[in-house]
Amino acid sequence: MDMDIRYHVIKDFAFSDGTVLPSVTVAYAVLNPSATKTALVVTCFRGRLQNTCTFAQGALQGHRVVVAALFGNGESSSPSNTPGFPGATLSYEDSVSAQKDLLVNALRIDCLDVVVGFSMGGQATYHWLVMYPDIVRRAVIICSSARTSGHNVQFLEGPRFALENSADYVPIAKRREDDVSPSMAANACVRGIQAFGKAYSAWLTSAEWFEQEGYRSLGFNSRTDWDSATTGPNYSGWDPDDLLALLGTWQRGDVTKLNGGKSTTNSLHGVLSSISAPALLMPGKTDQYFRSYVSQSEASMIPKATLKVIPSIWGHLAGSGANPVDTQWMDEQISIFLNE
Repeated sequence: MDMDIRYHVIKDFAFSDGTVLPSVTVAYAVLNPSATKTALVVTCFRGRLQNTCTFAQGALQGHRVVVAALFGNGESSSPSNTPGFPGATLSYEDSVSAQKDLLVNALRIDCLDVVVGFSMGGQATYHWLVMYPDIVRRAVIICSSARTSGHNVQFLEGPRFALENSADYVPIAKRREDDVSPSMAANACVRGIQAFGKAYSAWLTSAEWFEQEGYRSLGFNSRTDWDSATTGPNYSGWDPDDLLALLGTWQRGDVTKLNGGKSTTNSLHGVLSSISAPALLMPGKTDQYFRSYVSQSEASMIPKATLKVIPSIWGHLAGSGANPVDTQWMDEQISIFLNE
């Protein structure tokens, strides 16, 4: 689905680490603009607005769907396009606060019938539930968690180390000193970004997916062909410091640690048990880092939670829209949830 991408500018924006910038931008798109209900869909790690699974033609076809880009994704404010951007300390709280400004001050939306997020978008959805409980009526959280696990944090250290220690990686501050353009930076860090993709690639799906040669359903004749595309062209146009800003946000993800003081306890159970909105949690059965047992535990803490495990060998990608069978299954579950 083609999107008319728009940009909302916020003046004098204060980040959770205390940084204040003269202006920041939230990139967004609006689908089904004449619908009466409203949904917010948040992008994921390495997600751009155009490739986000929105369910706008399925379960959310009766909703005005606002698709909002996380800070750091290269469309909204990010290290690559915003001087002084605090990429090293960026938090979900920052993105969600800016998204709220977009909805209230630009789109005049003061109530969301549902917030939907996959992966990092799901962690942002958890933050929406905790930070703005009076705005969110329902939530759909796909292949995600309220707090990034230690295992998840450590897995991400592999891609981070591969990128930061590549021969062609130059930090954003140094590039700005040398007046290197973002497009030149991405092209100049080919080895680093490919190393990042290589270190990440096996985690995307599952052992079962590789054993059953799931890459063939994507049109690849071999694992090598899939690897070449996944770790190369799929990262085209990405600035290395944007990837690192998103990765750091993900590693620090934790709804019990909001600097804005919205939560009154540091207990995960205490925070999740305070969520009043109905929430649909859909982990992937074979997801290697947002594990389904974690979602099961979180669902037991949320008073009005529904847990549906995606029965798929596609690992984390089961929730991304990559496999039509999984996407249809999720769409049906979301429709049932919204009509309860």
